[in-house]
Amino acid sequence: MKKENDDLDQLFEKFENQWDVKRMNADHQVDFLNKLNNKQPKKKNYAVWAIAASIVVLLGVSLFYNNNEKPKEFKFASKETQRTDSIFSILIDNELVKLKEKSSPENEQIINDALKQMKVFDADYAKILKEVQKNGENKQIIYAMISNLQTRISFLQTVLQRIEENEKFKNTTDEKTL
Repeated sequence: MKKENDDLDQLFEKFENQWDVKRMNADHQVDFLNKLNNKQPKKKNYAVWAIAASIVVLLGVSLFYNNNEKPKEFKFASKETQRTDSIFSILIDNELVKLKEKSSPENEQIINDALKQMKVFDADYAKILKEVQKNGENKQIIYAMISNLQTRISFLQTVLQRIEENEKFKNTTDEKTL
């Protein structure tokens, strides 16, 4: 034990004039707190940017989809066909509204891909409507029309389910790893 004390004494003697023994002024704590309060970090406006990006995406989606809409009325079809189209169109529009409400940077790619697929369904539906106008209504054409409308609704519901699953997966906090 004595040897250790001797070693420490030698160490202190070696660094005797090199110690920083300057005392802080009495207002040091006040000066430090003032500097700390004046130096506030820049606020990051991620929320503002996220909202702005969502608005831009929604506008783009609405412009993209509105430019490719089919005519709302087709007078050459029977009242039953028009009513069927009207009912399905309302359901499809409701699903599209739900899809647009789910818009976020994480879901942007899924939504864009879904809207591209909807454009394909719209093009097919326009062909069906031309067939109805050209050849009149028959069971095959009406079946194709209803099938297209049902497929659109089913597709949009599947996309919405996929988005909800992704959101649940990202919000899961108690994950276990093996």
